[in-house]
Amino acid sequence: MKFLATLLITIIITSFSIEEKEVYLCGPKGAKKYHYSKSCRGLSNCKHEITKKKLSEAQDLGLGLCGWED
Repeated sequence: MKFLATLLITIIITSFSIEEKEVYLCGPKGAKKYHYSKSCRGLSNCKHEITKKKLSEAQDLGLGLCGWED
């Protein structure tokens, strides 16, 4: 019975995958800020390709949220 309860809990937890928010950066490297929207005003002067990363990756790179999106 304990095995069945553990199995059921495991199935429930794994069926709800939490998707991490994706953010946008100006260029593959050298960006200083991340943006929630690809059409953010802060990206309007971007001269490089706009790339997409996971929020945790952007934060690990030391990037902060764009001032237009605060």
